[in-house]
Amino acid sequence: MTSQAFDPGSCAYVSLVTFRRTGAEVATPVWIAGSNSRYYVFSEGRAGKVKRLRNNSAVRLAECDFRGRVRGEWHDGVAAIVTEPTVIDSAYRALRSKYGWQLKIGDFFSRLSGRYDARAMIEIALN
Repeated sequence: MTSQAFDPGSCAYVSLVTFRRTGAEVATPVWIAGSNSRYYVFSEGRAGKVKRLRNNSAVRLAECDFRGRVRGEWHDGVAAIVTEPTVIDSAYRALRSKYGWQLKIGDFFSRLSGRYDARAMIEIALN
């Protein structure tokens, strides 16, 4: 039996686990897209996962459904908050290419509510 390599970019959703200071795991289902062997997720800039990543860059990923029910094996990685505008633009292009109209609608309402510019882009590299 052969095992296929895990490609988060081919999953509709992944469960992203970040770690509290106590070491407790917190899982969140997210959209994810790949670009240049890195994977990108966006989040509200003040969200718990962003705060946790600033304290601990370790993450775990697994394929899941939109409710976060895990459908695959866990894979370890490291994550960082992206600040470089060209990388952020590339990440959004990858996400828009993958999620199309769904992301466009989300972007529209985020801009309308003033939350679009408060987003944080997260870059993930698998170990």
